[in-house]
Amino acid sequence: MEIRPYATDEYDDLWTLKRAFELGIGDGTGGDDKRETYEAKLTDTYREQYREWVGRCVDEDERTVQVAENDEGELVGYAFVLPASLSMIWDAAVLNELYLAPDHRGSGVADDLLEAALDAARAQELPLDRMVLDVDRENDRAQAFYERYGFTHWGEMVAREL
Repeated sequence: MEIRPYATDEYDDLWTLKRAFELGIGDGTGGDDKRETYEAKLTDTYREQYREWVGRCVDEDERTVQVAENDEGELVGYAFVLPASLSMIWDAAVLNELYLAPDHRGSGVADDLLEAALDAARAQELPLDRMVLDVDRENDRAQAFYERYGFTHWGEMVAREL
């Protein structure tokens, strides 16, 4: 398994992982309406907007998106740290997404992806020397994973429809 920066010509593979990430948000951490909400946004328009946004982020810092590539050359996971220009959102590095295909969970690859994300964040000039992320309070596996790395609750995000 190799952890390395994402290349823009791998977008179709990244999109497959992103889609699984988004659909996984609604699995086991909310009712059917939560999954339907996330699934509904995964339109062709959203896919192209995401491609453009990832491209801009990677243009700014190639380590923004790190991928896990297996021995067969397939992407099986990724970590996405927002570039330093967006650190003012939370005054810190932001781990926007970390996803690993289910059949690779428990193998240490997620640890490698998180370490790559932390290394990318450490290279940024930040208002506060910390990394933040949003994790569903009902996602016990993710909560335990991040707690193992010293992440602690630092407020709580709330949301409402516009």
